[in-house]
Amino acid sequence: MTDYLALYCSYLTTEKHVSANTISSYMRDLTQYQQWLQQKKSDLRRAKNAMLQEYLTRLEQLGKSQATMSRFMASSKSFYAYMFAKGYIKTNPTAALKAKKVQRKYPEILTNKEVELFLEQPKCVDEKGFRDHAMLELLYATGIRVSELISLDVDDLNLPAGLVVCRSKGKERSIPLYPGAVKALQDYVAHIRERIVTSDEEKALFVNMNGERMTRQGFWKIIKYYQEKAEIKKDITPHMLRHSFAAHLLENGADLHSIQEMLGHADISSTQIYTHIVKKQLKDVYQKAHPRA
Repeated sequence: MTDYLALYCSYLTTEKHVSANTISSYMRDLTQYQQWLQQKKSDLRRAKNAMLQEYLTRLEQLGKSQATMSRFMASSKSFYAYMFAKGYIKTNPTAALKAKKVQRKYPEILTNKEVELFLEQPKCVDEKGFRDHAMLELLYATGIRVSELISLDVDDLNLPAGLVVCRSKGKERSIPLYPGAVKALQDYVAHIRERIVTSDEEKALFVNMNGERMTRQGFWKIIKYYQEKAEIKKDITPHMLRHSFAAHLLENGADLHSIQEMLGHADISSTQIYTHIVKKQLKDVYQKAHPRA
């Protein structure tokens, strides 16, 4: 039988330029659905709307969250839209599929004090300290994704202009850097990076202590290490720093369209979530600080 999931995965990668994380989530959801269909003596092409509804009910019975079920609906709708457009199926079984309303959970952010405490943790006394200081300053200065951070090359920096060029999903954007981030990057690039890299041909901006391009897992461990050092109770992730970057810009008067451009959001609705975060924080402050609240 034709491997439709493989064809779909290739389509997402080469034609739609979907992020690796989204592709991974979609393929995991669809593979699990395919395995369930096989138990039902069916397959992805023959599955009708009733089978999708039954699978959603099964997920609910297993105690899966509404967010997980909504994600499966998104992945199945995308897959079957592709199957229908390519002529692999005559009718789209997801056409009448409706999601249950999910209460939106807004992302957690760090306070300004927590950010300062976190960024102070890497001590510039050795190669690792200089490198980590530069990475964390760059991440908070730009709000880029961790996948974008580890993909940066040295040539993507324009430190005299105070800019970094970020490429993602086939698009390119220039993001300004505040002076502290520029200084941290200058120190790292001019004096430290050349001590770590093992090959003159290595283009990666950030490398591990073996001189190779930093990995996602390696950077994740660095974040957790400094979270523990700072004794911050929140579960800090690279994406929390991205959210904090955007919310703090908004708090200090930046307009949504500028934040959208810096974050690389295709749709302004993805950026509008930060207005809700800022409003909620103001309300929390009011409730704690107002004498009659």
